[in-house]
Amino acid sequence: MDDLYKYEKELYNKGITLIGGVDEVGRGPLIGPVVASCVILPKKFKLAGLTDSKKLSEKKRNEFYKIIKEKAVAIGIGIVSEQKIDEVNIYEATKIAMKEAIKNTNLKPEHVLIDAMPLDIDIPTTSIIKGDSKSISIAAASVIAKVTRDKMMYELDKKYPMYDLAHNKGYGTKKHIEAIKNYGITKYHRLTYRPVSDYKDKILS
Repeated sequence: MDDLYKYEKELYNKGITLIGGVDEVGRGPLIGPVVASCVILPKKFKLAGLTDSKKLSEKKRNEFYKIIKEKAVAIGIGIVSEQKIDEVNIYEATKIAMKEAIKNTNLKPEHVLIDAMPLDIDIPTTSIIKGDSKSISIAAASVIAKVTRDKMMYELDKKYPMYDLAHNKGYGTKKHIEAIKNYGITKYHRLTYRPVSDYKDKILS
């Protein structure tokens, strides 16, 4: 567990206490927004088993989500729509979502730890490759972002059950792609992603 606190400890030792961990989820799916989160944890925060949200079971993620929501000093969410993703590309949309998440955090972080992505903002930043499994703050942000986006997919699944979004969370599984071929796409699909782009003239209401 100690490795997860390495970056935070270095900053605490410099007298920096408001450390924002930033991560996103939803770069790969064919449908829906990209969601980012910024989480500032209290200095003594410990949560055994917390790591990159993709490595956790859904049950564990939901459990950790509640604990992080309850214990965090501040949390911000950034959501960038599928239309904006199509307009600017997913890389740029991810950066926008991350900046929004930081801006929407009700306390301004003194330093931001970011999963992989470099960000040009007015706060000192450290970009960490595979940061969600190397920093407790980024791991917490990854859980908040993942659960937030998954909830959106559950809501979309109620409206469009044929795409199996409750299970695939918008990723291009065999069932999802077969449904696109059979039914066409929704207004929530990303038109610049294949094979969605092949069905632009077949949008469901």
